[in-house]
Amino acid sequence: MIEKTVRINYLYDFYQALLTEKQNEYMRMYYQDDWSLGEIAEYFEISRQAVYDNIRRTEAMLEDYEEKLRLFARFETMHSHLAELKQLIEAKEDREKLFAVIESLEKLE
Repeated sequence: MIEKTVRINYLYDFYQALLTEKQNEYMRMYYQDDWSLGEIAEYFEISRQAVYDNIRRTEAMLEDYEEKLRLFARFETMHSHLAELKQLIEAKEDREKLFAVIESLEKLE
């Protein structure tokens, strides 16, 4: 469950500009402000089921955006390469390996 929450939060960070105002509110309240479905429903004076359905649809939209645009995947790859670079620099590894990692980062642009 925590992994899903972290993933959705990252996807939300990347794609929130593509969501409607209402979708943004529900996602922010549920995932970032830790409101329950009931609290959100009460605040907007709608059913808990309506909030649940909207959040699930929005999660599916975020996953669809990621499938098409791959921003989060690129971010993860870049983060991994940067960690490897840091490790190579700290270990004072050979320059060929260091430059290979740098080249792989350049390809991500």
